[in-house]
Amino acid sequence: MKKAMNWLKSIRPLKVLTVLFAGIFLFLTQACAGQGVATQPPQPDDQPAYTKRYDPTKDYPLSSPAGGMNNFSDVDPRGRGDEKAANDRADAMAKNSQRNIEQKSVDSPEQYGRNYKQGTPFGERVKNLGEDIGSSANETREGFVKGTQRGIENLKGNTQNAAEGVTKNVQRGAEDAGKNVQRTAEDASSAVKRAVD
Repeated sequence: MKKAMNWLKSIRPLKVLTVLFAGIFLFLTQACAGQGVATQPPQPDDQPAYTKRYDPTKDYPLSSPAGGMNNFSDVDPRGRGDEKAANDRADAMAKNSQRNIEQKSVDSPEQYGRNYKQGTPFGERVKNLGEDIGSSANETREGFVKGTQRGIENLKGNTQNAAEGVTKNVQRGAEDAGKNVQRTAEDASSAVKRAVD
């Protein structure tokens, strides 16, 4: 009973009033607030909620068949512009390469006219073409030989590194075995000393 009386004496009226006013303030702010969380969101006037449903008897065409896997396009519909741009670029590159072949080949129309006007005989034109093909073949052969030599040198270096690694590992293993034998002998001698003492 004394504890209860001491507790009542220790309560200050200012603290009680502060807690009372804070509770009333909290209650009023929550009760008088605007729309609550539980209100239903506004619905469009032309259509009531939840009336449009999927009907399996109706046909809903999402995209037209275009061939490919599952009879539809294999390309994302959002990427059609990218596909067209890639195709246009590929066509432009093909045309550019064809134009380069026509301009830089031995018998392009301009070069053919020039050769004809200069009187270059047909045999010499064929000889020039053969020399160009021969030099291309020589360059290809030289590149192949150099690549093969580089590959052989790399292979030699790799096998030499592997052999060095194996010898190092064997040496380390031998050193470790020697150290282990020495430790075992030391442990045995210390055990004998302890047994003697």
